[in-house]
Parts: sequence; structure tokens; C-alpha cells
Amino acid sequence: MASKKKGAVEIIALQCSECKRKNYTTYKNRKNITGKLELNKYCPFDRKHTLHKETKAK
Repeated sequence: MASKKKGAVEIIALQCSECKRKNYTTYKNRKNITGKLELNKYCPFDRKHTLHKETKAK
């Protein structure tokens, strides 16, 4: 099996703070952004813009 490199960039999921569903995935550079990422994104289940917080991606 091939081993994965442990680099500065990692894949994260963005979870809606209201419906608790993981709607988006994105990349984050751990060297530039040290804290948890929080963005206002559109939630298709609530049909409005809500706060999405960083969680682990599967």
C-alpha cells in the first residue's frame, strides 16, 4: 500500500451550525490558518445563509 504524505494542506468539511449537516468540503493550509475555519455559506436544507464550522472530513 502507498503511504499518504503528511503535508501542510488538509481536507476539511464544513458543517452547518443549524441543521448539523456537512454540506461543503474544502482545503485548509495548517501553516496559514491555525484556528478553526468559520464561514457564512448557503445551506440548501435550510434554504438560507448560515454559519458553517470546520469539522473532520471522512
